[in-house]
Amino acid sequence: MHLSENEGIEGKVFAVTGGLGYVGAALCKELVRRGAREVRSFDRRAHSSWSPDLRDLGVNCIQGDIARRGDAERALRGADCVFHLASYGMSGKEMLHFGRVDEVNINGTCHVLEACADMGVSRLVYVSTYNVVFGGKEIVNGDESLPYFPIDDHVDSYGRCKSIAEQLVLKSNGRPLKKKKGKRLYTCAVRPAAIYGPGEERHLPRIVLLAKLGLLPFKIGEPSVKSDWIYIDNLVLALLLASMGLLDDIPGSEGNPVAAGQPYFVSDGSPVNSFEFLRPLLKSIDYDVPGATISVPRALFLGRVFTVIYTVLYPWLDRWWLPQPLILPAEVYKVGVTHYFSFLKARRELGYVPMVTPREGMAATIAYWQDRKRKSLDGPTIYTWLLVVIGMISTIAAAYFPEIGPVRPLKALSVFLFRSMWMVRLVCVLALAAHFGEAVYAYRLARKVDPANSRGWFWQTFVLGMFSLRFLLKRART
Repeated sequence: MHLSENEGIEGKVFAVTGGLGYVGAALCKELVRRGAREVRSFDRRAHSSWSPDLRDLGVNCIQGDIARRGDAERALRGADCVFHLASYGMSGKEMLHFGRVDEVNINGTCHVLEACADMGVSRLVYVSTYNVVFGGKEIVNGDESLPYFPIDDHVDSYGRCKSIAEQLVLKSNGRPLKKKKGKRLYTCAVRPAAIYGPGEERHLPRIVLLAKLGLLPFKIGEPSVKSDWIYIDNLVLALLLASMGLLDDIPGSEGNPVAAGQPYFVSDGSPVNSFEFLRPLLKSIDYDVPGATISVPRALFLGRVFTVIYTVLYPWLDRWWLPQPLILPAEVYKVGVTHYFSFLKARRELGYVPMVTPREGMAATIAYWQDRKRKSLDGPTIYTWLLVVIGMISTIAAAYFPEIGPVRPLKALSVFLFRSMWMVRLVCVLALAAHFGEAVYAYRLARKVDPANSRGWFWQTFVLGMFSLRFLLKRART
């Protein structure tokens, strides 16, 4: 397919569900740049880190829930093309919020399809996932001829729901439009690899946080395991090309768009072990890459343990204080079992060729994370936090708490080490004074080298002492 770069975009109206997310916002910006008459960002959230930029560009940000049909109709009315990106349950705690996963991914997609047919939308591009055909069995250079993974065999509700939703979308291809006699709804599905790039907000922040806390202790699977990644700009390009592939007024393809009813795998085209892919990013921001390796069966057992624990905690899954699970079974398969696909069909039918290489994409991602780290509060691992906090509490308890329960042996050990209760209390006071002095010094130094986080440096150093201060001193030297 050979069209101008703005074919079917200039002067048209677009609606993007999930438009305040990472991919949705990037897509909205590119549509504006290419001359769309109106771009609507439809999202459950009223604000995100991307919304100020979108509003500055003139994007119409519409708040609503895709699980409510009325909201979907309001957002899609009058659109020429819809990009359906909204989804729920891709990773972490969301994966276990089963009711919401079904509500958004299946019911929400049905509402989009109905709204398209009722509102006269002629093009619908659905953003799907590799998981519609992958469920833990190795796939090497797969293509679109692979059958859907059996619905009942999915280990997570997200993969199951996305598979159902994609099939609904593709089977709706050719559906007559109620408001446009003789016109039809043309649909296709784009199946992207794992997404990365500057500002990506789902996978990389979670991985970096785990590495920062020292909770990324092992790699999963053999070093030969490979999977695909896709840089954000390449994915946006693929989505735009897919929308052009649904045009029914191209000479020679009237009434028979090349992409109508078709799924497409898209990636950077460079399968790689996920841990090796992340190595340069983690090393660039001074975090350790996992050294130890565990097998997929053992990782699956660990994932099932977390599944049980978080299922028991189901009523509190939305609470901010409940951390993300370390790993879940579906995530084990994603990083521990080889699965990569050819984008030859997308290249042949849509003209898709990645315009950003993996090296360029990772370089841009590293630059973003290095800048982000310079603006944030750095610190030691969770093990250091636990060691120092427990040590300080034990020292204070031994010096001043009454001899009740575990305090009794603490006092006995302290007196044995320091010979008298007076010395124990002196050591406690000197330790607290040292921490306070270090905290004051950290605050004054941070006012010069990291003013935005000066208060954070004060409190972190007050708790951790030199274990925190050394990170600030390192920043001051660079």
